[in-house]
Amino acid sequence: LTFGLPGIDQYDPDEETLFQQDGATSHTANVSMGLLRLAFPGRLISKNGDIPWPPRSPDLTAPDFFLWGYLKCKVFEENAPRTKEDLKERIRQEINNIPLQMLQNAMGGFHLRLQQCVQNQGRHLTGTIFKK
Repeated sequence: LTFGLPGIDQYDPDEETLFQQDGATSHTANVSMGLLRLAFPGRLISKNGDIPWPPRSPDLTAPDFFLWGYLKCKVFEENAPRTKEDLKERIRQEINNIPLQMLQNAMGGFHLRLQQCVQNQGRHLTGTIFKK
């Protein structure tokens, strides 16, 4: 949270901004939830949050359906980082090298999945996840 909240503040979140996180123990600890509830009152999508955790939620977050897999491939494409500092630097470099069009495409897909989730009343995104 000491890293995330200042980063979010750079984007000037307003009273309509929602925050979604997974159910990792460190994310749902009382101290974490307390800080997030202060930052996003009534707008926290989380296990035990203000808004229930949606089904198939990894497909509703751009980092899960796109970013982490892409970064892993790029960071380890050549020689693997040898230190934690090297790993962090490689991740920063690869994030900065993501083409704008690729990010726009990923976010367009994100919006499509959100619409499908609403249309399916929260059920599986059959055409997206279980492609025939």
